[in-house]
Amino acid sequence: MIEARHLRVLRAVAGTGSFSAAARELGCTQPAVSQQMKALEQSAGTPLLVRTGREMRLTQAGTALVRHAAGILAGLTAAEEEVAAIAGLRAGRVRLVSFPSGSSTLVPTALAAMRAEHPGTRISLVEAEPPRSVEMLREGDCDLALAFRYGSASPSAVGSAAEGEWEDLVVRPLLTDRLVGLVPEGHRLAGAERVSMAELADEPWIAGCPRCRRHLVEVCEEVGFTPRIDFATDDYPAVVGLVGAGLGVAVLPELAVESVRAKGVSTVAVEPAVEREVVALTLPDLARVPAVAATLAELERAATR
Repeated sequence: MIEARHLRVLRAVAGTGSFSAAARELGCTQPAVSQQMKALEQSAGTPLLVRTGREMRLTQAGTALVRHAAGILAGLTAAEEEVAAIAGLRAGRVRLVSFPSGSSTLVPTALAAMRAEHPGTRISLVEAEPPRSVEMLREGDCDLALAFRYGSASPSAVGSAAEGEWEDLVVRPLLTDRLVGLVPEGHRLAGAERVSMAELADEPWIAGCPRCRRHLVEVCEEVGFTPRIDFATDDYPAVVGLVGAGLGVAVLPELAVESVRAKGVSTVAVEPAVEREVVALTLPDLARVPAVAATLAELERAATR
């Protein structure tokens, strides 16, 4: 195999006309130049230089290799510079996928900080709810995923499957997002300090994304009833709008409520407490990429503000 260091020696010998002059140019000894030229000729399988007294001239193979060496070494230098720029956060990209309430709360703060600190790093954003966002990460369609998973009012209901669903990923916990109840402003429970989920058993419900909807049913069934879901939408402003119009009640994560103007709606604490764990996920190899590591750090900082 022809090595770049051997090509550099060949170019120096061709340019200076001797091993001793090439050694001076390269800052090494003449025997080192001689050894590397022998190794290069062994790799090439043919003589590259003809030695006539004190003079040296290139063979046809040597001339061809010198001609190609210029482009090879220039390309290698450009690659080294580009990698160094990425490693030094002067360049690079991060493909981020986030669920909507994370996109409107945590992500803007983190990306603004990244732009200020590392303007050469490009970050793209698309939205997807878990588990689709986690699938995108595993399939190579993104570098970093903002995701969540629910706990349970009954710890035994969480199960080992939930604990192991991200075991192949780097999991960076960001925050615990508590769910709050939403009722119309004129509702009988509006203004209550705390509301039991059982008190909402006879209400029509507005449900969110499929994972949130499934968890809502599980929580309600744990306290003794199955919710009557009249409307279901992935759009948090639509959930708030439907509740504000008096069409039902809902529970939403605090991040979602924070990102929406809750007009005509009262928020109440619900019991039992329902929480979801918000995390940033990436693959082990990607976690060592400087731009990904920096974005993870900024997401952690954003979660503490």
